[in-house]
Amino acid sequence: MLNCAKRLLQGVLLMSMLSAGAQAAPIDLIIDTDPGADDVVALFLAMASPDELKIRAITTVAGNVRLEKTSRNARLAREWAGREEIPVYAGAPRPLLRTPIYAADIHGEEGLPGVAVSEPQKGLANGNAVRYLIDTLSSAKPHSITVAMLGPQTNLALALIEAPEIVNGIKEVIVMGGAHFNGGNITPVAEFNLFADPHAAEVVLKSGVKLTYLPLDVTHKVLTSEARLKQIADLNNAASKRVVDILNAYVKADMKHYGIPGGPVHDTTVIAYLLKPELFTGRQVFMQVDSRDGPTFGQTITDWYGTLKQPGNVTWITEGDAQGFFDLLSARLARLP
Repeated sequence: MLNCAKRLLQGVLLMSMLSAGAQAAPIDLIIDTDPGADDVVALFLAMASPDELKIRAITTVAGNVRLEKTSRNARLAREWAGREEIPVYAGAPRPLLRTPIYAADIHGEEGLPGVAVSEPQKGLANGNAVRYLIDTLSSAKPHSITVAMLGPQTNLALALIEAPEIVNGIKEVIVMGGAHFNGGNITPVAEFNLFADPHAAEVVLKSGVKLTYLPLDVTHKVLTSEARLKQIADLNNAASKRVVDILNAYVKADMKHYGIPGGPVHDTTVIAYLLKPELFTGRQVFMQVDSRDGPTFGQTITDWYGTLKQPGNVTWITEGDAQGFFDLLSARLARLP
């Protein structure tokens, strides 16, 4: 009887250890991005978290600024964070169908307000981001790789159009984009990343991948403040100084436009969600993207109350712990040079 109990206890302990090991395994991650001020802060947070995030690559797309600048800025962020082993692949230079638009009025002509930019020492990886996505996702274990999308979804859409079977390699796609309760930030109803390429967002949505959206509904609740920026500044390392300089320049436009006391750090919420999902809440909803020409172009139509009786296709995040977010960001920035 004692031997049976002993074997049972050993089995329970083994299962507990295996479970703990599984939970500790880092997320296999590709970051698709268009840096951009908030993108660079997001990249810092991701690159400072190697125990939780195994970053396979950074893929770049035109969005906040042109592709050559987003690709340079991604490489600069990598250099500043001391993570030059992470490859950066340049991707789509324009949206699928629409005329390209940029956000230099918010992010500055170089895409990085508040700091000086220069050519990074290390160049781009050989090859194209779309081909990298196809090759990596098609050879991955089923449902094993998470894709964090911080800009227009053009690269992944092109990959899905060419090789729709790559959905099998994707665990989840987490998007910073869209708006419902908050209203838009580029038109009265559309958020910039969706407005910049709604046709790409439609392709990703219709592919059937598991999707989580962090829209303006939540990013406009996770705001900077003097105390939170001081919290980062007090770290007194190069990364914290850059983040404070970038944010002090970047958040002014939103603070003025919306009459709010601080500014959102939009894309960084995606990485925070990956690291600490308990900071956020939302629910499964049915969502559509409006790609028709007209005043609702780029709008995310979110059926929050289930009026259409359609099964949910997106996890839509609406709430976030702002102080918890900035505590996490500060703790991780302290790890960087």
